[in-house]
Amino acid sequence: MSIVRRSSVFDPFADLWADPFDTFRSIIPAISGGNSETAAFANARMDWKETPEAHVFKADLPGVKKEEVKVEVEDGNVLVVSGERTKEKEDKNDKWHRVERSSGKFVRRFRLPEDAKVEEVKAGLENGVLTVTVPKAQVKKPEVKAIQISG
Repeated sequence: MSIVRRSSVFDPFADLWADPFDTFRSIIPAISGGNSETAAFANARMDWKETPEAHVFKADLPGVKKEEVKVEVEDGNVLVVSGERTKEKEDKNDKWHRVERSSGKFVRRFRLPEDAKVEEVKAGLENGVLTVTVPKAQVKKPEVKAIQISG
C-alpha cells in the first residue's frame, strides 16, 4: 500500500482538509459505512484542482445516470454533490457467483473559497465521470500610482 499526497509542499494548511480516517477506510471497509457491499461507493472519492480560471471537481461515478446525481450550493459557499447508485434487481432464477460492484448513497461537501462564482457553477456527466466547474472571480490587482518626491 502506498500513500500519495497531492498537496503542495508550500501549503502548510493542505492537510487540514485531509480525512484522518482515510487510511483506515481502505484497510477496513466496514468503518466507512458498516455494510461492506456499499462501503466503497458510499464515500465517493473526488478530486479538486484549481486552475487560474476555475475550481474543478471530478468524481468517477460509473453506472450512475445524471438523474441520480444532485449538485447544489448550500449556505452560499458549500458545494454539495450527492446521489445514489441503485442495486441491480434480483430475479429469483438468477444465481449470483460474485457481487463486487458497489451501490448505495453518497454525499460530499466542499467549502468553496471566497473567489468562487457560485452563481455560475456548471456540471456534466460524461462516460461515468462527473465534472463540476466553479469559475473564479477576477481578483483586482491593486492600482499602484507612483508619487514623485520633491526636493
